[in-house]
Amino acid sequence: MNEEQSLSKPSFLQRLKKRYLRTPLRTTDELLQVLKEAEKNHVIDSHSRLIIEGTMQLEKLEVRDVMVPKSKMVMIEYQATTKDLLDIMIKSSHSRFPIINSNKNKIQGVILAKDLLEFLAGDQRSEFNYKEYLRDSILVPESKTLGALLRDFQQKKSHMAIVMDEYGEIAGLVTLEDVLEQIVGEIEDEHDLEEDSIIDFGEGRFLLKANIPIEEFDEFFGVKLQVENIDTVAGLVIKGFTRLPEQMDEISLQGFDFKILKTDSRRIHLLEVERSLNAGNT
Repeated sequence: MNEEQSLSKPSFLQRLKKRYLRTPLRTTDELLQVLKEAEKNHVIDSHSRLIIEGTMQLEKLEVRDVMVPKSKMVMIEYQATTKDLLDIMIKSSHSRFPIINSNKNKIQGVILAKDLLEFLAGDQRSEFNYKEYLRDSILVPESKTLGALLRDFQQKKSHMAIVMDEYGEIAGLVTLEDVLEQIVGEIEDEHDLEEDSIIDFGEGRFLLKANIPIEEFDEFFGVKLQVENIDTVAGLVIKGFTRLPEQMDEISLQGFDFKILKTDSRRIHLLEVERSLNAGNT
């Protein structure tokens, strides 16, 4: 193919627009419908559509929706010894660790596991001085959108940010992987299987793996959900909607408010749940 032919060949988006767009798009719902039509007509596959839809959701989701709360953060105190550092890194299997001050209210920076490993591999004769390897940490508010956070990660060449609440206190942390999972789906490794199914975000908000058994939900919240032929919370929510819900859909069921944080074309992955202000909602 010569240069003239290459320049004249319409791009994927141009072909998509020519085939499906008779009038200008005015809403995201209209764009989503066009993508579904494109998939139906084999212009794109389902995986491509889900990635595009996931990318579009980044401007709707906020950091608070995907962050690891402070109670679940693995932080290293500033006076930790080399042995302490190594023990924590081996036990947690993480690659990045926030260093916290003596009052446990300020992050001094982040160190990488690879820095300690390189130190241990050398001819070290003293304690590992984390200050020589300390990297600046990005501080972001809970309300920052994931789209804006992704741009921050790209510009600052970082993989982790510390999340601050409205009072300037540490609320949690968020990683590049947390953002990418909203686009490509769950990125699981052998350590993810050990994570809790329910995480307390504070202020009555909980992050919930949608596939946990109803019995586990009942035991955690001290309730007895009324279900019939339903084994998981995901099943309860789907029955409430009478369909597979979409990301950010919300519903109130049996005294609880559920928000869909992560889903795909086959199942629900993550939910946010809190007790309903009006317990009579169903």
